[in-house]
Order: sequence, then C-alpha cells, then structure tokens
Amino acid sequence: MSTRSSKPADPTRLGTVEDVSGPSVRIKLEDGTETGLVFVRGEGYRVGQVGSFVRIPAGYSDLYGIVSQVGAGAAPSVGESVQNFGNRWLRVELVGEGGRGRKFERGISQYPTIGDLAHVVTESDLAAIYAPGEKRSYVSIGQVASAESIPAYLDLNKLVTRHSALVGSTGAGKSTTVASLLNSLAEPASFPGTRIVLFDLHGEYSQAFGDQARVFRINANEEKGERPLHVPYWALTSDEIMALSTGLITGGALAHFLDALTSMKRIATPAGEKIGGLKDTATADTPLPFCIQKLWYDLHTIQYATHREQPGKSQSRETWALEKDGEGNDQLGDAMQIKRPKFKPHKDEKNDLEKIRKSSHENLMRQQTDALEGKLRDKRLSFLFNPGPWSVKEDGSTIKDLDALLQEWIGGEKPITVLDLSGIPPSVLDDLVGAVLRILFDALFWGRNVEVGGRHRPLLIALEEAHTYLAKEGKGRAAAAARRIAKEGRKYGVGLMLVSQRPSEIDPTILSQCGTMIAMRLTNEADRSQIKACASDNLEGLFSMLSILRTGEALVVGEAVGLPIRALIAAPPKGRRPDSGDPMVVVPLGEDGKPIQQGGWKDTVSAENFAALMACWRTQDVSAAIAARLPTPKPKKK
Repeated sequence: MSTRSSKPADPTRLGTVEDVSGPSVRIKLEDGTETGLVFVRGEGYRVGQVGSFVRIPAGYSDLYGIVSQVGAGAAPSVGESVQNFGNRWLRVELVGEGGRGRKFERGISQYPTIGDLAHVVTESDLAAIYAPGEKRSYVSIGQVASAESIPAYLDLNKLVTRHSALVGSTGAGKSTTVASLLNSLAEPASFPGTRIVLFDLHGEYSQAFGDQARVFRINANEEKGERPLHVPYWALTSDEIMALSTGLITGGALAHFLDALTSMKRIATPAGEKIGGLKDTATADTPLPFCIQKLWYDLHTIQYATHREQPGKSQSRETWALEKDGEGNDQLGDAMQIKRPKFKPHKDEKNDLEKIRKSSHENLMRQQTDALEGKLRDKRLSFLFNPGPWSVKEDGSTIKDLDALLQEWIGGEKPITVLDLSGIPPSVLDDLVGAVLRILFDALFWGRNVEVGGRHRPLLIALEEAHTYLAKEGKGRAAAAARRIAKEGRKYGVGLMLVSQRPSEIDPTILSQCGTMIAMRLTNEADRSQIKACASDNLEGLFSMLSILRTGEALVVGEAVGLPIRALIAAPPKGRRPDSGDPMVVVPLGEDGKPIQQGGWKDTVSAENFAALMACWRTQDVSAAIAARLPTPKPKKK
C-alpha cells in the first residue's frame, strides 16, 4: 500500500531545497509530486526531466534554474545509500532571477535556503522570462521547444558584439539555421541598416538570401546577379603579400624587397588622386597601390640581367646585355604581360672582345622571384593580382580606390554580402581568409568614429566551415586575424559568428570568446566536451542532450538569451534555403506515383554527359548554364 501523501494543493509545487552548493541546488521531490507530465491550468509541463525549468521564490524575487540531473545521483551525497536518500531528487543549476514585478536578469544576487519551495515554471513564467526587454533589439529564431507558443528570442546586441558560435554535426540543420538566422537579421522592416559578411567556402548560400544579399565569386554568373570577387593585393600587408606570392624572404633580401615596395607605394595615385602627405610617410604596409607586375620585372632583372663591362660605369639598366629579336630590337620583355627580358649569356674569357658580367645581385632572391612569376601567371589568382578596377598600372594608378571596395562589401545597398570562396585554390585559402578578415577589421578599427565605422554601425562576420582554417594551435593568418577580432572586435563594432560541424578542431582561444552558443545535434563526444568547456553556464547535464536533438532543433546558451533555450529553429521560406541538402540515392514518389525529381539509383541513364562535367571542372564553375551549353554526345552506332 502506498505511503505517499496526497498531491499538494498548489499544482506547480515540486518539492523543497535540501542542499545548496554555489549555483547548484538539490531539490527533494515531495511524495505527492508526480513525475512525467503535470497539468497546470490546462497546460502540460514536464517534471523530473533534464532540461526542464524550476522556479524558487526567495524573498522579493524568484530564482530560476534548469534541471541538470535527476534521480539518486542528484542527491546531496552519492556515496550514501539510496535507502537513506531515495531516488526522487533533482539537481538544478541556477541561472538567473526575476519575477514579482522585476525583469528577468542573468546571474543571481542571493541563494536559496534549506526548506525553500521549488515550483514548475509555467508558460506564463516562460513568457515573462523570454519576452524581449526592448523588442526592437531582439530577433526571433523560432519557438521554445517546451512551449511552442513562445517565440525564442536572441538579444541582437549581445549576439553580434559578444560573438557567437553555431555548431552541429552534418545533417543537423546547421546551414539552414544559418540561412534562417541571417534572413531574420536582414529583415528590411526591422533592421534596414544590417551589415553582414558571410564567408561561404562551398558556394551553398548564393540563393539563400534572395534580393537581400550580393554574392561575390570568382566565376560570377552575371545573369544571376553575382559580382566578380576582387581582393586587391595592394590592400595586403607586406607579410601577407609574401605569403601569397613570393614565400618567405629573410635577411638582406627582405630589406631590399621592403624598400622596393615602399618606393613604389610612395608614388601611388589611387583612383587617379595624389596621396599628398603620405608621400614621405607611407610604409610597405600602408594600403596604397603598387604595380606587382613591375615589382616582379624589377626583381627579375636585378638578378638575371647580364651587363656589358664598361669602364667607369657600374651595373645598371644602361649596361644591360640584351639579346636582339629578328628585327634587331632589344628583347626587353613586358612587365604587364609577365614576359621576361632576354639577356646574353655570361662571357669572361681572355680572347672575348666583349666581356659580359653576371649581375652582382644574382643570388639575392631568385627562388622567391620565380615563385612570384608563377603566381602572376596563374589565372586562378587573377582575382588577387588582376583585381578589375583595382588593378594597378605601371605608374601606380588605379581606376578605383579601396573605399569603393568597402562600399561593395559593407555598403548600404544590401545588408548581406556573401563571399563565395568555392573557387579559391586550397593552397592560398588560409592566407586569403586571414587577409580579408584583417582588411575588414583594420578598416573599422581605424574608422571606428566615422559615420559608417564599426562603433556606429557594427559589422557581423560569419565564418562557415570555421574548423577548416581556425584549427587548434593554428599559426595561419586566418586564425591570427580571427583571434584578434574575438579578443578586440567588441570595442570597435566587429562581431564574429563561427559556424562549424567540428568545434573540437577549432582554436579554443577563439571559441571561448563566443558569448553565445547555438548548439545543434552533436554526435561526437569530443565536440560535445568542447562546447561544455566553452559555455559560460554550469550545465553539463543539459549539454548531455546534444546527441539526441532533432534536426532543426538547437540548444541556445549564453549572453544573447535569458535562460538557456531548447529551440525549434524556424526554417527559411522556400527559395531562401542553402544548397546543402542531402543528395537522394532513391528519389521518393509524389502523390501521382512518379518520382519528385530525376536522378538517383532508380533512374536509368541513357547517355552519360561527362563532357559537361569536365567543362564545369575545368572552368571551376558549377553553374548548370555551362552544362546546358554543351550538346549531349550521341551514342555511337554499333
């Protein structure tokens, strides 16, 4: 016969506080409290489940916490026998306080005492907790999973300036969540001044934002509104230029290289304008145009030129020993066409009437100069070394200056900029991402107080596949630039959003700076452990559910939310979803009994068109327009 007392008169009442250890509280359920599902005013609430909420009245406020452990293990001392303590215990992690006329706030100013009553958090409590303080500064990402009538809001100020991370295993709905969230942030009626730059490594997001985004890619499809991606090499620092062109230069060769770079920058005329006072103060790192083709030509000739021995004259252009072409003209080559000048071979024999000496700088930096020549010839790097209107003529002039580039990337025409890096050679990806991050940060760092600077109009930088270039102990330029933004970006209005399927592979220094975690299903234990270590709340029990979250469901913790939220992310509308869905091996049937699309292993292919495939591969363009232009090969007659 049951010895339990009758159910308490207050249907929200759970039990009493029996142990307090900092923010961790142990609650003993009353005998009359039913576990499972409890109905309060017609609404059902989960009781005794990890992730459910608890309210503890304490004086003039209410303390709120999340259940992190249930059962005998949640008792004050696991070492004691279950007979002494029983198994009707909850371990609760306190996360904030509010109620009774007070707005909910993270953190607690007092602790509960032994004997304080604990209650179920009702839907009206949740509505008060999750209600945005000043609605205009919040954005909805979906619904609270435990109360789907309540929107899940994020504090936009905290989300952007305190950085965030969105993580989830493949297939958890990560890319769709990114598209949904950024679409919400770019809603013109709510946030007409939004500025977001998304680094898209796989070309998934070109159609995900409709007319709210401008897409930049190497092989731009102008019919789809895409724009050519240009990253002017002269906006890079000298170290970045060496990493992307010549390779490492040291010693006296480095001094010569930097001197040549500085001299060329001091005669620059960006967009046809003279640089004025910068003529005497510009350095090798000042973002001023210089002609890299001319730099290559000068470096090549100073090392490869041979010289006629002329009494009283030192080696110079006047003493070059050039070969002649068929018409008797000196073969000077062409800097802009990356065409080498041709020099006569070295001759220093006693019987020679004409003595031709080697260059006195023959071994200065031949390997690096040849590497630069190879990069300049590589058409895949034209976006960098021949950047359209930012290309530099031999006299140091350009059509456009960097202000026009910043206007395209973070100007006010459209709120989202997608930098499609799918056509970037993997060998330069890390250095390129680092350089672009550094350009964006430096621009807003130095322009922090101007009208379009970071403090007046913050910028959010979203990094897809962040683990690819922000690896643990990463010494690359991308990791260095991201670390700087993570540590200092808040002061200057630059926020980071890391997106990754492998958070365990991301530099912990960068990940730990993310004040908000949006964690979707994570099946790998190392990934879950990394998120637990970086989260600000003591919620190990709550994070244990990361492996069983449904597709499109996320656990949101950190500064952008009051209480941690288990949220159902609202899917973006059709036509605004990333191209990241799973390929169909077997295509399902529609209502008419026919496959909903072509393809799959059930579909018989009459004639393979690998010519179209090769065209896409060779042109580095996945657009269907290329395949459509190629005729399907007719099967050969037997």
